[in-house]
Amino acid sequence: MTEINTLDEQTQTELEAAAFRTLVEHLRSRTDVQNIDLMNLAGFCRNCLSKYYVAAGAERDLELSYEDARERVYGMPYKEWKAQYQTEATAEQAAQYKATHG
Repeated sequence: MTEINTLDEQTQTELEAAAFRTLVEHLRSRTDVQNIDLMNLAGFCRNCLSKYYVAAGAERDLELSYEDARERVYGMPYKEWKAQYQTEATAEQAAQYKATHG
């Protein structure tokens, strides 16, 4: 078995990319999990992943639009995902978000 600290850079990048794709696919399949839930529990959400994607492109002098990045993460245009799956935050969710991200 190969130890993770002995991986070459290309293999490490490929594994990280595969893990990212798996995370995105998981989030696409869990439309019941709202972004506010993710923010309250983990401190990041689908929109954050989209911003990370844009930032990674900028580090490589690639100009990527936030909306295109969100479509990659959500698997559809954000407006469409929001209409189909997003629910109104409860008072408890909003209070928890304000308390932790205020």
